[in-house]
Amino acid sequence: MKIIFFILFLTISLFGEVKVATAGNVAFAIKELAKEFYKKTSIRVVPIISSSGKLSAQIERGAPFDLFLSADMRYPNYLYKKGVGVEPPKVYAIGKLIFFSKNGTSILDCQKIAIANPKTAPYGKATIEYLKNSNLYSKVKDRFVIGGNIASAFNYAIRVTDCGFVAKSLLFKFPNLNNKNHYTDLDSSKYTPIKQGVLLLNRKEESLKFYNFLFSDEGREIFGNFGYRTE
Repeated sequence: MKIIFFILFLTISLFGEVKVATAGNVAFAIKELAKEFYKKTSIRVVPIISSSGKLSAQIERGAPFDLFLSADMRYPNYLYKKGVGVEPPKVYAIGKLIFFSKNGTSILDCQKIAIANPKTAPYGKATIEYLKNSNLYSKVKDRFVIGGNIASAFNYAIRVTDCGFVAKSLLFKFPNLNNKNHYTDLDSSKYTPIKQGVLLLNRKEESLKFYNFLFSDEGREIFGNFGYRTE
């Protein structure tokens, strides 16, 4: 047993790891990114998944993350202006907000609607913008079931509520739900473009390698496979 722990410690020491503070909408994509990155480098990626607002607050208080994959640019820009990070924030993907329904229910017919917390989660903020710009907010605001981040909202939409406003990227691990019977692409002109930003928090070799991998052809292809657009 001691030999096994020694080998494990030696492996981590040799190849290191990257701790990535990850917005909820990237929960599935980060697994694929981590898998392919490990194949190329033998460096392990450890995602810590929460809402962008909560992760930003943790980073500001000194949480030992290496990169921050936010669901928008607001939080990375805020941190960088505060002197956190070693490179200006950069857009790694543009997200898509969808309306999801297990049973094909329309927005107005939903009894309970899952959304991400608009105070801390960019997809939640985009949801409120969309509803207000569609003149629907006053009609459905009392039906919200609020998740701490977009991944929680998606779980509620599957298990608790009739429907929800979620990130399209979260559907791609559920082939039985990833079809037009269950979701509607929403008019992106009715909410602020969800430009998702990455903040590099240090210049460790492992951090730089994963940062560069995100913008490589392979990294961009993975994001595309999960429903994002890349610039």
